[in-house]
Amino acid sequence: MNTAVVYYSLEGNTDYAARKIADSLGADMLRIYSKKVYPTSGFRKFFWGGMSVVMSEAPDLEPYEFDSTAYDRVILGFPVWASNITPPLRTFVTENDLRGKRIAAFACQSGNGAEKAFDRLKACLGIDALEAELVLIDPKDKPSVDNERKIEDFCVALRND
Repeated sequence: MNTAVVYYSLEGNTDYAARKIADSLGADMLRIYSKKVYPTSGFRKFFWGGMSVVMSEAPDLEPYEFDSTAYDRVILGFPVWASNITPPLRTFVTENDLRGKRIAAFACQSGNGAEKAFDRLKACLGIDALEAELVLIDPKDKPSVDNERKIEDFCVALRND
């Protein structure tokens, strides 16, 4: 099964997980970048990130190449912002026709909200369920055996499906 891991990462946690998942599954990777620069620390990070989510922003992305017809499965990865997907991922999902694809997703968070973010992702995609879901707590910044086990379990579930 041809698989692509498509993700947005602000501080590197989602990038860390995406690399592990792509390596384990032998998947292609596409990291998307927003033309809009988001703050990475302090109050401004939470204020501007949260405001962008609440406003359902869909910022322009840096140019990328993605041919959805080349993939049977797309794994979407994102940090959780205000219990939602990040605006750059929203842009990617609206710019690309993923109908008929097997869609899985993983979310990196410091607190909580991933379950709501997955629901919002499914609504954005117009689907009822994701093939698999993975929630990680800051896998790069706070390495743990639990995060590594969850990544492996996620990949095993996708390989066995």
